[in-house]
Amino acid sequence: MPERSATIASRVGLHARPASVFAEAAAAQPVEVTIGMKGDPAEDAMDATSMLALMSLGASHGDVVVLRAEGEGADAALDELVKILETDLDAE
Repeated sequence: MPERSATIASRVGLHARPASVFAEAAAAQPVEVTIGMKGDPAEDAMDATSMLALMSLGASHGDVVVLRAEGEGADAALDELVKILETDLDAE
């Protein structure tokens, strides 16, 4: 299963607007994507399209998360989502 690590760039972490932008982008992918904190077991990963899951993750600025997806288009989907997480969406 392809996976990517990403460092949260938004100053407020993965809350409010950044979580909304990310959840919308994850929902637009052709594969199911999960997200979890680096170091946590893969089975604890949450649905990346869920605002509630993203906000309950508690990812702050500078934290590293792991994205996982499986299926056709998984690599491209993960690459796109990493770019979103590694962009300071609060500055835009």
